[in-house]
Amino acid sequence: LSCFLFDVSTGDTGRKLHTGRSRNDMIVTDLRLYTRKHIDIIIELLLTMIKHLTDLSDKHAKTIMPGFTHFQIAQPISLGHYLLAYASMFQRDINRLIDCRKRVNISPLGSAALAGTTHHINRYLTAKLLDFEKPSENSLDSISDRDFVIEFISTCCLIVMHLSRISEEFIIFMNPQFNFLTLPESFLTGSSIMPQKKNPDVLELIRGKTGRIYANLINILTTMKCQTLAYNKDLQEDKLPLFDTVDNIIMCLVASGKLIEKATFNEQEMYETAIKGFSISTDVADYLVKKGVPFRTSHEIVGSIIKYCNEKHKTFKDLSLAELKTFHSYISDDIIDILCIENSIKFKNHIGGTSPEQVKITVQGFRFYIQKITNKLEFKFSD
Repeated sequence: LSCFLFDVSTGDTGRKLHTGRSRNDMIVTDLRLYTRKHIDIIIELLLTMIKHLTDLSDKHAKTIMPGFTHFQIAQPISLGHYLLAYASMFQRDINRLIDCRKRVNISPLGSAALAGTTHHINRYLTAKLLDFEKPSENSLDSISDRDFVIEFISTCCLIVMHLSRISEEFIIFMNPQFNFLTLPESFLTGSSIMPQKKNPDVLELIRGKTGRIYANLINILTTMKCQTLAYNKDLQEDKLPLFDTVDNIIMCLVASGKLIEKATFNEQEMYETAIKGFSISTDVADYLVKKGVPFRTSHEIVGSIIKYCNEKHKTFKDLSLAELKTFHSYISDDIIDILCIENSIKFKNHIGGTSPEQVKITVQGFRFYIQKITNKLEFKFSD
């Protein structure tokens, strides 16, 4: 109706607007503009996530928590180091989106129905006016290409997978059996019959959205798997998976960002748990290695010490120096520094390590990265 009224009000001038154009190239142009716009929005939300994580990491550089493998206590780590692991994931997500944006930012306008047009159009000008990097190089490909939609949704699958991972860990950590984490009441719900319950519904919903966004990727891949060149009507099915992915990933990022910003950690509970399970065993083994004992031998020696502790219901710190020396002659009074859990993280002071010093260095690196990407967003990636 609006098109009809426009034609009536403008006469032949309005009717000329379709010259050299087709619904085919106009639709995919709109789709690229939509995707580009929301890539920028998602990058901004990811930057907010990284900012909250780095702020918390800076605050908790010296806070000790247990690190896990196979979800069993493995080694003590800095809470700041733990949080920066997720910042690293979201940084990769941003880098993928920036790379994806380059392939989105190609103008198909002027490809017309499939073969281009006989009219003397300036595709470089229309590309520039719409802030595209350049016009597409093949009209057939331009009309039928939905690789950029697939790539974008695939990247969103990785983002929501990362959100699901941190959601899962936060759900576990706020369980009273762990009691590592406290979330604001606004992110929790009660039970309909159990008054004591505080359910992490927001985290569970974020975790649940993962399957939905994964399904959107399979949807568009299946739609595209038998598309002949150039346009086919089933290409209209590209909208639902794209729009649904955008709506849900933005919702998940907004919720996650606010949740991380408000999260508080029970430092004492994490510290006490980190001490359990002989978590500094590797440090003791490395102590012997530095004195010339082969690692496999030192591994066996520490295993014997742990077995002895279990039999005597002791921890490493309960053992006297005389007891420790019975396991190897190289053990001397300098082992006291190794049995200190604070030193366990302090001594891992190398790039990528969990020491508080390295956490601080990494935080500064992330803050520089945030500023750099923010500047790029402000200039719409013109550089």
